[in-house]
Amino acid sequence: MTLVVKSLRDIDWDNWKPKDPATLVFVTEGERVLLIRKKRGLGAGKINAPGGRLEPGETPLEAAIRETQEELRITPKQLSYAGENLFQFVDGYSIHVYVYAATDYDGEPTETEEASPIWTDTNAIPYEEMWEDDRLWVPLVLEGVSFFGRYLFDDDVMLDHDLEVNVSTGGTS
Repeated sequence: MTLVVKSLRDIDWDNWKPKDPATLVFVTEGERVLLIRKKRGLGAGKINAPGGRLEPGETPLEAAIRETQEELRITPKQLSYAGENLFQFVDGYSIHVYVYAATDYDGEPTETEEASPIWTDTNAIPYEEMWEDDRLWVPLVLEGVSFFGRYLFDDDVMLDHDLEVNVSTGGTS
């Protein structure tokens, strides 16, 4: 189903429901951040943070930990809620992403069938290999600034966005 939308104003956000709730976790260590190259699923081939879809009955925080364990074989610790992003794609797909930051972890980042770990300096993040919206809000995660974003995509192309900073949306559960 292709939606006839050209901007965020064309979407009824009051009644918007995502097809999938999901998470991302940004693990930092000093001036480095742990990213992944996704091997499959939405965004395969792109660089992103570990994360993925919630399972039934799972909270966003539980999913964030589980997905990081599955993708990199590490357990993120000292997680803090960073913000939320709502993505609508013109093909009809939609996803609500809860974003977390972690300052510690147990284990050793390990390549899996889902992802390859990539440590990068926070001042050298490879945005050109990431989703187009990441350059707008990932710096906020690393600065500890909360946010709430809405994005409209046509495949890999961002058509429109709205990003609010320093907001509390209560998505910590």
